[in-house]
Amino acid sequence: MAAGSLGRGVGRLLGSLRGLSGQPARPLVSVAAASQAGSYPALSAQAAREPAAFWGPLARDTLVWDTPYHTIWDCDFSTGKIGWFLGGQLNVSVNCLDQHVRKSPESVALIWERDEPGTEVRITYRELLETTCRLANTLKRHGVCRGDCVAIYMPVSPLAVAAMLACARIGAVHTVIFAGFSAVSLAGRINDAKCKVIITFNQGLRGGRVMELKKIVDEAVKHCPTVQRVLVAHRTDNKVHMGDLDVPLEQEMAKEDPVCAPESMGSEDMLFMLYTSGSTGMPKGIVHTQAGYLLYAALTHKLVFDHRPGDVFGCVADIGWITGHSYVVYGPLCNGATSVLFESTPVYPNAGRYWETVERLKINQFYGAPTAVRLLLKYGDAWVKKYDRSSLRTLGSVGEPINCEAWEWLHRVVGDSRCTLVDTWWQTETGGICIAPRPSEEGAEILPGMAMRPFFGITPVLMDEKSLPSLTRMSGLYRAVSWRAATVSGALCISQAWPGMARTIYGDHQRFVDAYFKAYPGYYFTGDGAYRTEGGYYQITGRMDDVINISGHRLGTAEIEDAIADHPAVPESAVIGYPHDIKGEAAFAFIVVKDSARDSDVVVQELKSMVATKIAKYAVPDKILVVKRLPKTRSGKVMRRLLRKIITSEAQELGDTTTLEDPSIITEILSAYQKCKDKQAAAK
Repeated sequence: MAAGSLGRGVGRLLGSLRGLSGQPARPLVSVAAASQAGSYPALSAQAAREPAAFWGPLARDTLVWDTPYHTIWDCDFSTGKIGWFLGGQLNVSVNCLDQHVRKSPESVALIWERDEPGTEVRITYRELLETTCRLANTLKRHGVCRGDCVAIYMPVSPLAVAAMLACARIGAVHTVIFAGFSAVSLAGRINDAKCKVIITFNQGLRGGRVMELKKIVDEAVKHCPTVQRVLVAHRTDNKVHMGDLDVPLEQEMAKEDPVCAPESMGSEDMLFMLYTSGSTGMPKGIVHTQAGYLLYAALTHKLVFDHRPGDVFGCVADIGWITGHSYVVYGPLCNGATSVLFESTPVYPNAGRYWETVERLKINQFYGAPTAVRLLLKYGDAWVKKYDRSSLRTLGSVGEPINCEAWEWLHRVVGDSRCTLVDTWWQTETGGICIAPRPSEEGAEILPGMAMRPFFGITPVLMDEKSLPSLTRMSGLYRAVSWRAATVSGALCISQAWPGMARTIYGDHQRFVDAYFKAYPGYYFTGDGAYRTEGGYYQITGRMDDVINISGHRLGTAEIEDAIADHPAVPESAVIGYPHDIKGEAAFAFIVVKDSARDSDVVVQELKSMVATKIAKYAVPDKILVVKRLPKTRSGKVMRRLLRKIITSEAQELGDTTTLEDPSIITEILSAYQKCKDKQAAAK
């Protein structure tokens, strides 16, 4: 596939690597060397060997500082202490707005692709700065001070971005809560963060449907004693109930000055917290701070996607998730990019929505989820080929490992076999992309469905069950995917701190230590399993709790799903483990079959044969259930824990299902599973 020119991109951005005195720190890569093939290994080695010499000059030259830092890093994984660029002071909104307004005020910062097709709105950097300042002054007028927390319960929109930046401007902490969570989930997050103000819309629009955001906020606020004001903007013309706490946001902003002096913040002051689901069911408020996060988001945005001046960057994630924070807002805006805000869905009004948007907005980089790719794959190639996609240079995948069929379709059909395709691995906790095919040396290979190369400063280690670096070969993997030449497997850990990583769990640092640093002392434990090829490339196999032990054979469910995905009639699958009297554990596969497929019983038998051939006979799922669709969160992730509950007869105790896109899917799957059991009982 096309390799792109990211070798030169590395050279352009990292050519300024010098010591703080202006003199080269010990062996540093020069501008010329960075532009040559082979610079990626040299830079990676230097970032791992001398983090201070690598990151210090980058932070100095990339970010706009009020006060220089005196200590580049101070980190200790044993206590979960993470500190970067200590003593430095800056303002994130200045880095994302003011510096660009000074240079090119009428450059487009945001293109809001509204839910209504073909109705995009362009916002310049000057307009975004003025909106941010008016909103910042409004927050201050209503009692928000430095260090206070503000909840943002809004869909993707310029005003939501301005709300995030307004908080950053005055030193308040924002927590964006996905505009789809229930009142109970919303209240739980507001209370944990002790939010003083909520910013929301009267209603939201998504896929042609109206979301009653204000009604949900009204219900939540009944149980939120810390909330003093609710600022209500209007996405539609429909009137909503306005109570004693409620303030019409646009009217208030119109009264305010479009200038607001930025608060100078310490590098390690809190920028935002973002809630993720915990294994205990209690959401975790992941904390990210100012300088390190912004630097890492900007650098990964520039180098992983080969972003160039004038490009239109299209990340279709919601701002309620970390992908939206890092690659819709902070990374692109820090780099002075034009960032697309996508409010709609991949199939509204039809399955050509993404590609019509690419044509109309002339998007250069497209970053989306494998789930959406698999969904669109079911609709065929015609919807893609109907539109001109010649503007695209880079395609990206995020959120979960992408199966080979979806990767090939995205590369061949969407990218016309000419675009660089980057499968990215990272987490809410990492702040930005950690493993991806790019950056790399010039012309380096990209392998389908593999994240491959650690980003600069990311030092992965695969640990075995004895908390030792894994050195053994993986039995069975040669049969599964021989081209990968996998040699080492284990729990994916990272041995060294990097600037973008989370600092703590809000209000519970011990939980932070226990969750990420206790399992493998001295290492950050990602919770994912991976294997590393002889070439040093990394493949993510899925969450460690998605690893099945079948008769003593440890097998990632993602491996089985990858084998199943090779069947042309099966666009989606989810494999989970369940207790087995003989094997200890066995695999249970839920599959979605294309409407055009022949008899599903035949497909099931073919799948068993394929898994046996591609992996091993022991990997064949004991049970395969055909379902209409899989239970997914609104961000597109399959909720495997719900599938486990269903097949282990715990369907009455499903726990929190508020993140499900459509809760009625549980009834569908339960019905299909019961019919399957009845059929088996009749056969006996």
